[in-house]
Amino acid sequence: MKPTATLMSRTFLAALLCAAASGAYAQGAYPSQTVTLIASAAPGGTTDLAARMIAEPLAKALGKPVVVENRPGGSGAIAASAVKRAAPDGYTLLVQYSGFQVITPHLIKSQFDPIKDFAPVANLIVAPQVIVVRPDLPVKSFADLVSYAKAHSGKLNYASSGNGSLQHVTGEMIRQLGGVEMTHVPYKGTGPAVTDLLGGNVDMTFTTAPPLLAHIKAGKMRALAVTGNVSLPSLPDVPTTSKIKGFEKLDASSWFAVYAPAGTPKPVIDKLTGEIAKIMKTEEFKRKAEEQGAYAVYMNPQQLGEFTARELQSWGKFVKAANITAE
Repeated sequence: MKPTATLMSRTFLAALLCAAASGAYAQGAYPSQTVTLIASAAPGGTTDLAARMIAEPLAKALGKPVVVENRPGGSGAIAASAVKRAAPDGYTLLVQYSGFQVITPHLIKSQFDPIKDFAPVANLIVAPQVIVVRPDLPVKSFADLVSYAKAHSGKLNYASSGNGSLQHVTGEMIRQLGGVEMTHVPYKGTGPAVTDLLGGNVDMTFTTAPPLLAHIKAGKMRALAVTGNVSLPSLPDVPTTSKIKGFEKLDASSWFAVYAPAGTPKPVIDKLTGEIAKIMKTEEFKRKAEEQGAYAVYMNPQQLGEFTARELQSWGKFVKAANITAE
């Protein structure tokens, strides 16, 4: 006996209702398995540290394991592409460094769109860059550095983690604001750049505090300034560039945020950002951020989305005006 049209319609409707109920249950039960945070940098960097600062407390809050998986390389593209291709279910998240998210897209052709391909979850920390020089360079302050650069035009060099990196962009900002000529020496990562500074092979560099703090305290490099307008508790005697005449606009801070694949259900995003917000209010999280030369700055999904879009546009204008390339 063939099923009637009415019976077929009822069966189809029932199937839809079951699917809807199943979806609602799945969202309500989130999470039911391990959550993976894919960090776009190697272990030991600030991106990795940001991911690990949130992983353990988030696991306790969610009641499921939260693991950190490092996928460095490709100027952040490897990690970003992996998350873009992941199922939008909240189990694969990206912990991304701002330079990869809002500067790199202006310099290289990537397989992802930083706005369309990701759903903002929460910003975690902001880390200003610390401007450091080799200890035998005859300068004691940032003003001394500018004077030295002008007196030795083109002879002062600075190391970066690569062409088109935030360090490279920071060097261009210093060059333009100070009216000085410096030679850019690109490396394949912050580690090699710091190593050559310690070896006296380059004059200066600028990056977030974690790779530098131990060397600064040991006297192996000298900190001259912190970019932006907020002092670092870990370097209380180092002035901010906002207080240095002519360099008030030198704000090259990095921010580190969590994103999910585009299309991730709102209830899942809400659950994640809500728990992260609670974690970031704790004194333990704030203390860990300060110890790493950073500070906790929470942004909810809407705020982070709007901020990402503004930063993408702003850095794009600067990269174009300064004629910075990745080559």
